[in-house]
Amino acid sequence: MLNIAGDALNIANGKTRVTISGDLGIARDQAGLANALALQKAVNAIVDALQKEPSLPAKLPDEPAAPTGKTDNPFI
Repeated sequence: MLNIAGDALNIANGKTRVTISGDLGIARDQAGLANALALQKAVNAIVDALQKEPSLPAKLPDEPAAPTGKTDNPFI
């Protein structure tokens, strides 16, 4: 897990996906530049890893898989 600007933006590396979540404002100051550079470094690393994957599929199935069957609603 990588956090940018404290925990404003979180980047988590899962088995099949990288998840980027949060809200990052990039100000026109030194702190904003540092945040932008950290984000750029993280995204560049993701792109590099994907480009080096020899058997990259066209698309992974959606996660989680669609539920099968029916379940009674426990709240009614």
